[in-house]
Amino acid sequence: MRRTPSSVLRSIPLILFAGFLALPVLAVLASWLPWSAMGQGDAQAGAILREMAATVLPGYVWTTLWLSLLVALGAAVVGTLAAATVTLFDFPGRRTFEWLLLLPLAMPAYVTAYAYTDFLQFSGPLQVGLRNAFGLEGRLLPEVRSLGGAVWVFIFSLYPYVYLLARTALGERAAHLMEAARLLGAPLSRRIRAVALPLARPAVAAGVALVLMETLADFGVASYFGIQTFTTGIYKAWLSMDNRLAAAQLATMLLVVVMALLHLEHRAQKRMRFATGGGRAGSAEAQPLLLRGARRWAAWAVCTVPVVMGFVAPVVFMLRPLAADWSVLPWERFMEWAWHSVRLGGITAALAVAIALALAFAVRRQPDVITRGVVQLASVGYAVPGAVIVVGLLLPVGWLQAAMPQWGVGALVTATAFGIVWAYLVRFCAVALQSMQSGYARIPPSLDDSARMLGMGSAGLLARVHWPLLKRSTAAAVLLVFVDVMKELPATMVLRPFNSDTLAVVAYQLARDERLGEAALPSLALVVVGLVPVILLSRTLRSRH
Repeated sequence: MRRTPSSVLRSIPLILFAGFLALPVLAVLASWLPWSAMGQGDAQAGAILREMAATVLPGYVWTTLWLSLLVALGAAVVGTLAAATVTLFDFPGRRTFEWLLLLPLAMPAYVTAYAYTDFLQFSGPLQVGLRNAFGLEGRLLPEVRSLGGAVWVFIFSLYPYVYLLARTALGERAAHLMEAARLLGAPLSRRIRAVALPLARPAVAAGVALVLMETLADFGVASYFGIQTFTTGIYKAWLSMDNRLAAAQLATMLLVVVMALLHLEHRAQKRMRFATGGGRAGSAEAQPLLLRGARRWAAWAVCTVPVVMGFVAPVVFMLRPLAADWSVLPWERFMEWAWHSVRLGGITAALAVAIALALAFAVRRQPDVITRGVVQLASVGYAVPGAVIVVGLLLPVGWLQAAMPQWGVGALVTATAFGIVWAYLVRFCAVALQSMQSGYARIPPSLDDSARMLGMGSAGLLARVHWPLLKRSTAAAVLLVFVDVMKELPATMVLRPFNSDTLAVVAYQLARDERLGEAALPSLALVVVGLVPVILLSRTLRSRH
């Protein structure tokens, strides 16, 4: 489709929006250019990188690699086992477990880390009770704040990504092939091994890629447990060493890894589309196999352990200090923290949905290469960790502040809500865009043609035709962005205005100061907020049966 001059002019605001959202990522990549040192010189820039490579960088790489491998393996096993159990087998409580297994999605990983530390540490109630009961001395359990503890937290916090995708793949694609294998005389074990699991493999790969992206982007768990990962290294280089160039180059390395994982996830999603589908899930032969005896107990164990470890136990651990002494909890400031979180979440959600609606409508009206490229550029921050976005946002601000100090750009970004909302939009605008594009996919193009034949312009088409059909997608986008902003920690810690602590920041600071009982209140508030999209997701999945 050939573009007219007027359509080119209409694309300029979209290009500006996309550039605004992609600037932090582009700035991080530009940190390797010679002029980015801003007076530090190429030799000093190279010396910084060589010094990091000889000292801290191998530790960052090694720790991040081990953490990623162990978390990927654990999440794949837990998520796939749970998905296969509730999809391929029938037992009492199966329908309940289908949505219970999603509950850890409502629990931020750093909140889970605080809860386990409070209960299992040397001075926690479990070890104190064991020492008093049996007259023991010293440490009785392994140190929670360790690489192993972080692996445990991430596995049971993030396995729902694998579970959700694998369950969808098994439920929609394995049914009639499992039926055909049964008719050919294949036993159950062979049907699972040779039919179901190979069909679920692309879904598992996509889920593991999402798990790894969340693990690499984490700051709260790694910082609280004292684990030297790339993300903690970026903050240390920027805030402790006061070296923005080192932080930016570390962020670039992390960004390359995350983009590779995103590519893997996209490839896995494409393979899922080519997997054989169809099959009547309601046919008698395709019904889940009824379990009895020991197999039923094994199914209950496979489904119960992840729910308990990822949601029930952390919630119980945090409720304990609330029940013990309500007076020590910071009730007087809780509403202030909640207001700051809600305010930032509401502003970001409204702006993100407005931008996403404009971009999705532009693609609908003019689906050419330029428009699609603009949308992809605006979505580049989807998988970028918050630490990378912070560095990429502050880096050009520092360059501009050094060149033109009279403008006061640094104060605008770091002392007001502008900078933090900008970072949120870079990180979460793609979430809103995905929801809006999903809504547009359900609107037949024939409605647009009919509106044009009646002489309706673009504004009328959007307001009178598209908007009534996009209300549910818009509400879902607002909710998802709002919840993500409420739980976001790395960017909020650095960019929040003075005296504007959010629930996530306060929970981290109280836990870091060993005031874990007081950290329970804001942590539980985040869990309650996170439950809303999980409940809606579980209702959507149940409605598809």
